[in-house]
Amino acid sequence: MTQVEFWFDPVSPYAYLAFERLPEAFVGVSYTVAYRPIVFAALLKAYAHKGPAEIEPKRAWTFRQVHWLAHRAGIPLDTPERHPFSPIALSRLAWATAPIDATPSRFVCETILRHVWRGGADADDAARHAELVAQLAPRIDPVSDAKQRLRDATDAALARGVFGVPTLGIGDKLFWGFDALDMAAAFLRGDSWFDAPHWQREGAPRPGVKRA
Repeated sequence: MTQVEFWFDPVSPYAYLAFERLPEAFVGVSYTVAYRPIVFAALLKAYAHKGPAEIEPKRAWTFRQVHWLAHRAGIPLDTPERHPFSPIALSRLAWATAPIDATPSRFVCETILRHVWRGGADADDAARHAELVAQLAPRIDPVSDAKQRLRDATDAALARGVFGVPTLGIGDKLFWGFDALDMAAAFLRGDSWFDAPHWQREGAPRPGVKRA
């Protein structure tokens, strides 16, 4: 049985869509998933990059596209009342529910992602968050005790080469984005494309113009 790592941040609609579609994409494959909430903003900082919601034309396109993707995939999606918002409390809550030697369960991740991406309410509303905490019954304090777990997960993701969410890790390979699900599934099914030199050749550095 192959282990798949799934790095995500609840702030990302693409992460939500990938989470919802993953079981369908991987039908017939023997696998387990380790769900790893991380801080997307830390990835952006590390690579000196702005998020899609921070660039207005890109933000507008992003939400138009994700609603189209959700429509095509038959996945319910409602843009939260405020976006972007700080998802750190939600990610800490996810880690606070997990045993010390494990990652958050699919049920916990599903509950948190749907808290954000279904219903169109304010994902950062204090009363809603309190209800979510009560529902998920964390093992440790989400505010203080889970802080380091989220930080460690983010640092480990950066060390692995993760630069965006969602990212799936299978062995030494990383697959980024909702639209990479089928590619990851093909790899798991033994697609011969991965036996050819494409992966290494196309990932190798090349000379090119660099911006000043």
